[in-house]
Amino acid sequence: MRLAKYLKPYWWLAILAPLTMIGEVVIDLSQPSLMASIVDDGVLGGNMRLIIVTGLKMLLLVACGGCCGILSGAFSITASQSFANDLRRDLYKRVMSFSFEQTDNFTIGSLITRLTNDVTAVADFVGSVLRMFVRAPVFFIGGIIMMLTLNVKFGLVMIVSMPIQLTVVILVFKKVRPLFRVMQEKLDRLNSKMREDISGARIIKSLVREDQELERFHEANEDLLSTSYTVQHTFAFFGPALSIIMNFSVVAIIFIGGLQVEARNMQVGEVMAAITYIAQVLGALMMLTMTFMNITRASVSASRILEVLDTIPAIKDGGHEDNDPIESITFENVTFAYPGSSGVPAVKNINLEIKGGEKIAILGATGSGKSSLVQLIPRFYDVTEGTIRINGRDVREYNLENLRDKIGYVLQSSNIFSGTVLENINYGNTEHTEEEGIAAAHIAQVHEYIGKFNEGYHTAISEKGTSLSGGQKQRIAIARALVKKPPILIFDDSTSALDFKTEARLRSELNAAMENATVITIAQRIASVLSADRIVVLDNGEIVAVGPHSELIKTSAVYKDIYDSQIREDAAL
Repeated sequence: MRLAKYLKPYWWLAILAPLTMIGEVVIDLSQPSLMASIVDDGVLGGNMRLIIVTGLKMLLLVACGGCCGILSGAFSITASQSFANDLRRDLYKRVMSFSFEQTDNFTIGSLITRLTNDVTAVADFVGSVLRMFVRAPVFFIGGIIMMLTLNVKFGLVMIVSMPIQLTVVILVFKKVRPLFRVMQEKLDRLNSKMREDISGARIIKSLVREDQELERFHEANEDLLSTSYTVQHTFAFFGPALSIIMNFSVVAIIFIGGLQVEARNMQVGEVMAAITYIAQVLGALMMLTMTFMNITRASVSASRILEVLDTIPAIKDGGHEDNDPIESITFENVTFAYPGSSGVPAVKNINLEIKGGEKIAILGATGSGKSSLVQLIPRFYDVTEGTIRINGRDVREYNLENLRDKIGYVLQSSNIFSGTVLENINYGNTEHTEEEGIAAAHIAQVHEYIGKFNEGYHTAISEKGTSLSGGQKQRIAIARALVKKPPILIFDDSTSALDFKTEARLRSELNAAMENATVITIAQRIASVLSADRIVVLDNGEIVAVGPHSELIKTSAVYKDIYDSQIREDAAL
């Protein structure tokens, strides 16, 4: 019911679908009586004119009923698919607002299942409700009334058969209901496994782990299959059981009707009509039962959808917006521990002021907290303690879109999207011209490579950029950040795939083109940070030294150890 608001914009379709369905059902209910008239008064009475007139009337009504059925289907499908479209859009919007922690808690495989399979299940139910929730009750009630008008004794058949049918329905309902959630959870697991293996296909092949991963996939697939078998086996019993009950009911109607015909209290056509009505009544009960089964499955899917919609984004939006020049980025007693971690902070008690336009480098051993620190600036995570300020204002007070629009962020593992090269470069803002994209590619040292592609900047890139080398992907990602012309640039070890000569040219052109930008560079290589205004040295999540290279080489033992070890490695090579 909480998701019913997504049907509100299509209320007129939601009304027309059942109304036209009522028209079809009423016409269908009239057919057995007309057929009884043809048999009793036409065939047995020898009245050919009545047969022709009533037959034509039946054909006309069938045509009208067919039109009503077609319209009902069109209205219900349009309403349910529009409902699904709006719901899926809001789900996607909510997922995009989640923090990394919240995405990990749900798992990507589960979120994909909820956006696809669960939404489809709910939409199918909505379409079913708009038709079957009208068709079945009207058939059920109308069929009983029409049958009892023929002979009250036929009610005995209903009194006996309906409790048996309801018992079967309840037994199946109790067994199947809890399995639907289990089945969706196992589908989540299977989707997660597929996504993991497809994304890591190169690693799996390089380590010759295809057979082992196939076995793991087989286990997840068999697990889902086992639950699906149980559900389908139950349904396989359900249909025939109801059919047997219905056929025994038809036999009972024929027996009672035969006695009434023999006693001359009924005619043959009326018995035929009663048989049709009992079939319609019990068929309607089967339809209602299947609809209730759909309710069970849809309720599980709806609850999973609502879990996503009800999850409040952990990163809350502030209200402040400005486009002022960057004067400073200040870390005040900043401590951060990843949610769900053992509690050991990734960074501890960081105090640092970066001036506007300053070129800062962050250096440290693996796991020293470099990436964790810079991820706090665009609020991919919020600080556990302390404050980060831009121009003296807490970043948590900024509108998220306005804050992140100030920042160009380049990761070490560059995400490339399916589309053309130019579309990837201009991804941050599609209003940028081709000339601006090309200019950014020149600075990123990737223009020459793009020129060798078959269609240049309009060459299509495969999903995740599998057709590109690591260095090409990194440089396209750098161009994507540069084309925004952001006042803050963050390079998170994003030149690791470049050779020293290419990286030197990139930094030279970058410094010239983005002279006024505040640039924060994370690097593993000493050569990548030598030209920085200041170098921040991290060790175990804490700042142990800050200063230019010439100062740190004399005053910082940690920095000197890193420098000496890399110089020795370079000399050995």
